[in-house]
Amino acid sequence: MEANNNVKYAFSGHESFPCKTLWLKKGYDFVKAEKDFNAPEAVVHLGVGKNMVAAVRYWYKAFGLNKDAETGWIADFLFNADTGKDPYMEDLGTLWLLHFLLIYSNEASLYKLFFIDFQQERRLFERGQVVNFVKRKMAETGKGNLFNENTVKKDVGVLLLNYCLPREPKSNEDFSTLLMDLDLLRQTDKIEKTDEKGSRYFFNIEGKRKVTPEIFLFALLMIKDESDNSIAYDTLQEIGLMFCMTDLEVIDMMNQLSELYSDSLSYSDVAGIRQLRFTKQMDA
Repeated sequence: MEANNNVKYAFSGHESFPCKTLWLKKGYDFVKAEKDFNAPEAVVHLGVGKNMVAAVRYWYKAFGLNKDAETGWIADFLFNADTGKDPYMEDLGTLWLLHFLLIYSNEASLYKLFFIDFQQERRLFERGQVVNFVKRKMAETGKGNLFNENTVKKDVGVLLLNYCLPREPKSNEDFSTLLMDLDLLRQTDKIEKTDEKGSRYFFNIEGKRKVTPEIFLFALLMIKDESDNSIAYDTLQEIGLMFCMTDLEVIDMMNQLSELYSDSLSYSDVAGIRQLRFTKQMDA
Protein backbone atom coordinates (compact mmCIF):
# COMPACT_ATOMS: atom_id res chain seq x y z
CA MET A 1 0.00 0.00 0.00
CA GLU A 2 1.28 3.46 -0.92
CA ALA A 3 1.97 5.60 2.13
CA ASN A 4 -0.16 8.73 2.48
CA ASN A 5 2.10 11.20 4.23
CA ASN A 6 -0.56 13.94 4.25
CA VAL A 7 -2.60 12.18 6.95
CA LYS A 8 -2.36 13.90 10.33
CA TYR A 9 -3.13 12.05 13.53
CA ALA A 10 -4.16 13.56 16.88
CA PHE A 11 -4.93 11.41 19.92
CA SER A 12 -4.42 13.75 22.87
CA GLY A 13 -5.55 17.05 24.38
CA HIS A 14 -8.63 15.94 26.34
CA GLU A 15 -6.66 15.43 29.58
CA SER A 16 -8.40 12.02 29.83
CA PHE A 17 -11.83 13.68 30.29
CA PRO A 18 -14.77 12.61 28.11
CA CYS A 19 -16.97 15.46 26.85
CA LYS A 20 -19.52 16.43 29.51
CA THR A 21 -23.05 17.45 28.54
CA LEU A 22 -22.75 21.23 29.01
CA TRP A 23 -19.12 21.71 28.02
CA LEU A 24 -19.82 22.68 24.40
CA LYS A 25 -22.32 25.35 25.50
CA LYS A 26 -19.80 26.60 28.10
CA GLY A 27 -17.10 26.65 25.41
CA TYR A 28 -19.37 28.52 23.00
CA ASP A 29 -20.28 31.22 25.54
CA PHE A 30 -16.62 31.53 26.52
CA VAL A 31 -15.45 31.95 22.91
CA LYS A 32 -18.28 34.40 22.12
CA ALA A 33 -17.26 36.51 25.13
CA GLU A 34 -13.73 36.57 23.62
CA LYS A 35 -12.21 35.06 26.74
CA ASP A 36 -8.78 33.41 26.76
CA PHE A 37 -8.52 29.68 27.58
CA ASN A 38 -4.92 30.27 28.71
CA ALA A 39 -5.83 33.02 31.20
CA PRO A 40 -5.79 32.13 34.94
CA GLU A 41 -9.39 33.35 35.30
CA ALA A 42 -10.63 30.83 32.70
CA VAL A 43 -11.23 28.42 35.60
CA VAL A 44 -13.70 30.90 37.13
CA HIS A 45 -15.45 31.84 33.86
CA LEU A 46 -15.95 28.22 32.79
CA GLY A 47 -16.73 26.95 36.27
CA VAL A 48 -14.48 23.89 35.90
CA GLY A 49 -11.14 22.67 37.27
CA LYS A 50 -7.81 23.69 35.70
CA ASN A 51 -7.30 20.47 33.74
CA MET A 52 -10.91 20.64 32.58
CA VAL A 53 -10.32 24.07 30.99
CA ALA A 54 -7.97 22.39 28.51
CA ALA A 55 -10.53 19.60 28.00
CA VAL A 56 -13.37 22.06 27.23
CA ARG A 57 -11.13 23.81 24.72
CA TYR A 58 -10.15 20.47 23.17
CA TRP A 59 -13.73 19.19 22.75
CA TYR A 60 -14.99 22.49 21.35
CA LYS A 61 -12.36 22.14 18.63
CA ALA A 62 -12.81 18.36 18.24
CA PHE A 63 -16.50 18.83 17.35
CA GLY A 64 -15.44 21.31 14.67
CA LEU A 65 -17.35 24.16 16.29
CA ASN A 66 -14.54 26.67 15.85
CA LYS A 67 -14.30 26.25 12.06
CA ASP A 68 -16.03 29.50 11.10
CA ALA A 69 -16.23 28.87 7.38
CA GLU A 70 -17.62 25.36 7.46
CA THR A 71 -19.12 24.23 10.76
CA GLY A 72 -18.66 27.22 13.06
CA TRP A 73 -22.16 28.42 12.11
CA ILE A 74 -23.59 25.28 13.72
CA ALA A 75 -22.41 26.52 17.13
CA ASP A 76 -24.49 29.69 16.61
CA PHE A 77 -27.41 27.64 15.28
CA LEU A 78 -27.45 25.49 18.43
CA PHE A 79 -26.09 27.63 21.26
CA ASN A 80 -26.79 31.32 20.56
CA ALA A 81 -28.40 32.87 23.67
CA ASP A 82 -31.24 34.46 21.67
CA THR A 83 -31.73 32.27 18.62
CA GLY A 84 -30.11 28.93 19.54
CA LYS A 85 -32.31 25.93 18.67
CA ASP A 86 -31.13 23.60 21.45
CA PRO A 87 -28.60 25.26 23.79
CA TYR A 88 -28.93 22.57 26.47
CA MET A 89 -28.90 19.66 24.02
CA GLU A 90 -32.22 18.14 25.02
CA ASP A 91 -33.09 16.93 21.50
CA LEU A 92 -31.72 13.58 20.37
CA GLY A 93 -31.20 15.03 16.88
CA THR A 94 -28.68 17.48 18.37
CA LEU A 95 -26.65 14.59 19.76
CA TRP A 96 -26.68 12.83 16.37
CA LEU A 97 -25.58 16.08 14.74
CA LEU A 98 -22.69 16.51 17.18
CA HIS A 99 -21.69 12.84 16.86
CA PHE A 100 -21.49 13.29 13.08
CA LEU A 101 -19.44 16.49 13.45
CA LEU A 102 -16.97 14.79 15.80
CA ILE A 103 -16.24 12.19 13.10
CA TYR A 104 -16.50 14.58 10.15
CA SER A 105 -14.19 17.29 11.53
CA ASN A 106 -11.47 14.64 12.09
CA GLU A 107 -9.79 16.87 14.68
CA ALA A 108 -9.85 13.85 17.00
CA SER A 109 -8.48 11.18 14.64
CA LEU A 110 -9.71 8.14 16.56
CA TYR A 111 -13.42 8.68 15.93
CA LYS A 112 -13.31 8.43 12.13
CA LEU A 113 -10.89 5.50 12.29
CA PHE A 114 -13.07 3.75 14.86
CA PHE A 115 -16.59 4.23 13.53
CA ILE A 116 -15.81 3.77 9.82
CA ASP A 117 -12.64 1.71 9.31
CA PHE A 118 -12.54 -0.37 12.49
CA GLN A 119 -16.27 -1.12 12.50
CA GLN A 120 -15.97 -2.54 8.98
CA GLU A 121 -13.58 -5.15 10.35
CA ARG A 122 -15.29 -6.19 13.59
CA ARG A 123 -18.42 -5.52 15.63
CA LEU A 124 -17.24 -7.15 18.88
CA PHE A 125 -13.92 -5.94 20.22
CA GLU A 126 -11.51 -5.40 23.09
CA ARG A 127 -9.64 -2.19 23.83
CA GLY A 128 -6.31 -3.67 22.76
CA GLN A 129 -7.71 -4.51 19.33
CA VAL A 130 -8.60 -0.86 18.73
CA VAL A 131 -5.10 0.23 19.79
CA ASN A 132 -3.49 -2.34 17.46
CA PHE A 133 -5.78 -1.25 14.63
CA VAL A 134 -4.64 2.37 15.03
CA LYS A 135 -1.02 1.21 15.05
CA ARG A 136 -1.56 -0.68 11.79
CA LYS A 137 -3.37 2.23 10.13
CA MET A 138 -0.60 4.64 11.07
CA ALA A 139 2.01 2.25 9.68
CA GLU A 140 0.03 1.96 6.42
CA THR A 141 0.07 5.74 6.00
CA GLY A 142 3.79 6.03 6.72
CA LYS A 143 3.28 7.46 10.22
CA GLY A 144 4.13 4.35 12.25
CA ASN A 145 7.05 6.13 13.92
CA LEU A 146 4.58 8.60 15.49
CA PHE A 147 2.50 5.90 17.17
CA ASN A 148 2.50 6.14 20.98
CA GLU A 149 0.78 3.20 22.62
CA ASN A 150 0.02 4.90 25.95
CA THR A 151 -1.47 7.98 24.26
CA VAL A 152 -3.72 5.90 21.99
CA LYS A 153 -4.73 3.65 24.92
CA LYS A 154 -5.91 6.70 26.87
CA ASP A 155 -7.75 8.03 23.81
CA VAL A 156 -9.55 4.69 23.33
CA GLY A 157 -10.53 4.77 27.02
CA VAL A 158 -11.99 8.27 26.63
CA LEU A 159 -13.90 7.26 23.48
CA LEU A 160 -15.51 4.39 25.40
CA LEU A 161 -16.41 6.76 28.25
CA ASN A 162 -18.03 9.09 25.70
CA TYR A 163 -20.43 6.42 24.44
CA CYS A 164 -20.79 3.58 26.97
CA LEU A 165 -23.07 3.48 29.98
CA PRO A 166 -20.92 3.00 33.10
CA ARG A 167 -21.02 -0.55 34.45
CA GLU A 168 -20.32 0.50 38.05
CA PRO A 169 -21.28 4.18 38.36
CA LYS A 170 -19.92 6.02 41.40
CA SER A 171 -22.26 9.04 41.10
CA ASN A 172 -24.69 10.81 38.75
CA GLU A 173 -21.63 12.53 37.27
CA ASP A 174 -20.80 9.24 35.54
CA PHE A 175 -23.95 9.66 33.45
CA SER A 176 -23.20 13.26 32.40
CA THR A 177 -21.27 12.38 29.25
CA LEU A 178 -22.65 14.08 26.14
CA LEU A 179 -23.05 11.22 23.63
CA MET A 180 -24.00 8.39 25.99
CA ASP A 181 -27.72 8.66 25.16
CA LEU A 182 -27.11 7.55 21.56
CA ASP A 183 -26.43 4.06 22.92
CA LEU A 184 -23.97 3.24 20.12
CA LEU A 185 -21.52 1.18 22.17
CA ARG A 186 -22.12 -1.34 24.93
CA GLN A 187 -20.11 -3.67 27.10
CA THR A 188 -20.91 -7.36 26.92
CA ASP A 189 -22.90 -8.67 29.89
CA LYS A 190 -20.37 -11.40 30.49
CA ILE A 191 -17.12 -10.18 32.04
CA GLU A 192 -14.24 -11.96 30.36
CA LYS A 193 -10.57 -11.72 31.24
CA THR A 194 -9.61 -10.35 27.85
CA ASP A 195 -7.70 -7.13 28.49
CA GLU A 196 -6.54 -4.94 31.33
CA LYS A 197 -10.12 -3.88 32.04
CA GLY A 198 -11.57 -7.38 31.65
CA SER A 199 -14.21 -6.09 29.23
CA ARG A 200 -15.39 -6.68 25.71
CA TYR A 201 -17.45 -4.14 23.81
CA PHE A 202 -19.69 -4.14 20.76
CA PHE A 203 -21.25 -1.70 18.31
CA ASN A 204 -24.90 -1.60 19.32
CA ILE A 205 -26.40 -2.03 15.85
CA GLU A 206 -29.79 -3.38 16.92
CA GLY A 207 -30.65 -1.42 20.07
CA LYS A 208 -29.29 2.05 19.28
CA ARG A 209 -31.43 5.17 19.01
CA LYS A 210 -32.48 5.83 15.41
CA VAL A 211 -30.90 8.73 13.57
CA THR A 212 -33.41 11.21 12.12
CA PRO A 213 -33.70 11.61 8.31
CA GLU A 214 -32.80 15.32 8.59
CA ILE A 215 -29.48 14.61 10.29
CA PHE A 216 -28.63 11.89 7.76
CA LEU A 217 -29.45 14.32 4.94
CA PHE A 218 -27.29 16.98 6.59
CA ALA A 219 -24.41 14.50 6.66
CA LEU A 220 -24.95 13.73 2.96
CA LEU A 221 -24.85 17.42 2.06
CA MET A 222 -21.70 18.04 4.13
CA ILE A 223 -19.85 15.12 2.54
CA LYS A 224 -21.15 15.53 -1.03
CA ASP A 225 -18.74 16.86 -3.63
CA GLU A 226 -20.20 20.20 -4.74
CA SER A 227 -19.26 19.54 -8.37
CA ASP A 228 -21.10 16.20 -8.44
CA ASN A 229 -24.87 15.77 -8.15
CA SER A 230 -24.66 12.11 -7.21
CA ILE A 231 -23.34 10.17 -4.20
CA ALA A 232 -22.04 6.64 -4.75
CA TYR A 233 -23.28 3.81 -2.56
CA ASP A 234 -19.93 3.20 -0.85
CA THR A 235 -20.08 6.79 0.46
CA LEU A 236 -23.64 6.19 1.66
CA GLN A 237 -22.35 3.09 3.46
CA GLU A 238 -19.61 5.12 5.16
CA ILE A 239 -22.17 7.61 6.47
CA GLY A 240 -24.27 4.65 7.60
CA LEU A 241 -21.28 3.33 9.56
CA MET A 242 -20.93 6.69 11.31
CA PHE A 243 -24.44 6.11 12.66
CA CYS A 244 -23.92 2.35 13.23
CA MET A 245 -26.50 1.47 10.57
CA THR A 246 -26.79 -1.76 8.60
CA ASP A 247 -26.93 -1.73 4.78
CA LEU A 248 -30.66 -2.40 5.00
CA GLU A 249 -31.14 0.60 7.29
CA VAL A 250 -29.14 2.78 4.86
CA ILE A 251 -31.34 1.70 1.93
CA ASP A 252 -34.48 2.31 4.02
CA MET A 253 -33.15 5.77 4.86
CA MET A 254 -32.52 6.51 1.15
CA ASN A 255 -36.09 5.51 0.30
CA GLN A 256 -37.41 7.61 3.17
CA LEU A 257 -35.43 10.67 2.04
CA SER A 258 -36.57 10.13 -1.57
CA GLU A 259 -40.18 10.33 -0.37
CA LEU A 260 -39.69 13.26 2.01
CA TYR A 261 -37.66 15.33 -0.46
CA SER A 262 -38.93 13.97 -3.80
CA ASP A 263 -38.52 17.39 -5.44
CA SER A 264 -34.81 17.54 -4.59
CA LEU A 265 -33.31 14.03 -4.61
CA SER A 266 -33.89 10.44 -5.70
CA TYR A 267 -32.34 7.08 -4.87
CA SER A 268 -31.89 4.50 -7.63
CA ASP A 269 -30.77 0.88 -7.82
CA VAL A 270 -30.45 0.08 -11.52
CA ALA A 271 -28.41 -2.81 -12.91
CA GLY A 272 -26.68 -3.18 -9.55
CA ILE A 273 -25.59 0.48 -9.47
CA ARG A 274 -26.91 2.15 -6.34
CA GLN A 275 -26.64 5.89 -5.95
CA LEU A 276 -28.34 8.98 -4.64
CA ARG A 277 -28.91 11.81 -7.10
CA PHE A 278 -29.71 15.42 -6.27
CA THR A 279 -32.07 17.05 -8.77
CA LYS A 280 -31.99 20.39 -6.97
CA GLN A 281 -29.41 22.31 -4.94
CA MET A 282 -29.91 21.84 -1.20
CA ASP A 283 -28.28 23.82 1.59
CA ALA A 284 -26.94 21.93 4.62
